[in-house]
Amino acid sequence: MMRRPGGELATRPLHFVWITDCSGSMKGNGKIQALNTAIREAIPHMQKVADENANAEVLVRALKFSSGAQWHVAQDTPVGQFRWNDLGAGGSTDMGKALSMVADQLKMPPMSARALPPVLVLVSDGQPTDNFNKGLAALMEEPWGKKAVRMAIAIGEDADLEVLRRFIGHPEIEPLQANNPEALVNYIKWMSTAVLQAASSPASQVGAAPVMSISQSGVAGAPPISQTSNVPVPVPVVATAAVPASAADVW
Repeated sequence: MMRRPGGELATRPLHFVWITDCSGSMKGNGKIQALNTAIREAIPHMQKVADENANAEVLVRALKFSSGAQWHVAQDTPVGQFRWNDLGAGGSTDMGKALSMVADQLKMPPMSARALPPVLVLVSDGQPTDNFNKGLAALMEEPWGKKAVRMAIAIGEDADLEVLRRFIGHPEIEPLQANNPEALVNYIKWMSTAVLQAASSPASQVGAAPVMSISQSGVAGAPPISQTSNVPVPVPVVATAAVPASAADVW
């Protein structure tokens, strides 16, 4: 809790959720190992951003999906205490189930009306094998699902970009495509820092970097429902410098 003239400034919870594909295709070419490494290396950067934004309490959790879906980190964990245990891979790609489970956690309760718009990051290397439309509809039926900053990373050329675009729901924001381990590390770090900083900072504190405005409605071209949920997101820098060490490292 911080004090300021005229009263106190309370921190507001900001929920950051990794939604990770652990299907069988993630076993190939070291994809799941690269994802584990990327998230683990991003944690100190997330903690630094959170420390610099005293108005937000960053709470992190993670959900994995393959044949079904389950919480990998089930409790909202303060980012300063967040630790990453390695994911394994195997099974199908039940992305719709994963989105339905996230939607359940965005209801009020357990979500607080005081919360900042949550950040949902979907990482996948394939195509849904269950009812993606049902899961996405469940997510968008929740007010906090509509308000969320929804971003996506496609791993490799086989990822379904159209599905990831529909999850994002913004005409100016494309999924980031990681075709090698170095690019994946760069994009995970960007999600963990620039996006987190934008979501946890008042609009007046966002720097002069180019930004995209995400409407609370989640519908392309729709006006924001309220200015406070119109989160400015920095334009990502494509990782052109991430050159794989060998052809075997290209996904």
